[in-house]
Amino acid sequence: MLSSMFQSSTIPLLQEVVSFAQARHAVLAGNVANLDTPGYKVRDLSVEDFQERLRTAIQERHSPPEPRSPGEPSGRHGDNLAEISKNPKTILHHDQSNVGVEYQVTEMVKNQLQHNLALSLLTSQFRLLQTAISGRV
Repeated sequence: MLSSMFQSSTIPLLQEVVSFAQARHAVLAGNVANLDTPGYKVRDLSVEDFQERLRTAIQERHSPPEPRSPGEPSGRHGDNLAEISKNPKTILHHDQSNVGVEYQVTEMVKNQLQHNLALSLLTSQFRLLQTAISGRV
């Protein structure tokens, strides 16, 4: 019962957003840490791919489930969220690296804001559940 209550809310989706933001933050921090490494190529998690998978997961939640055979695994949304982007959006510098500190820091700040927003929404969802369970208004 509790599992179905959580699955029918936005909690699993928000959990995926938080997990993605945490993973992306680690990748972006690695880029900044390797700023002076000659020949280092930046890595990033594809935000567009993640958003598309999240959109698909939301649409699947609102559509009736497709019948599947007894041994078939259920397709959990967000299984492959940590896909590395092949086209970072930075300039190739004279030392053949493509690390732009301004771009990386900007991306880290945007990622942190997304993470904080998802955590705030998740906290609100848990407070609503706590209020509903306790019966307080």
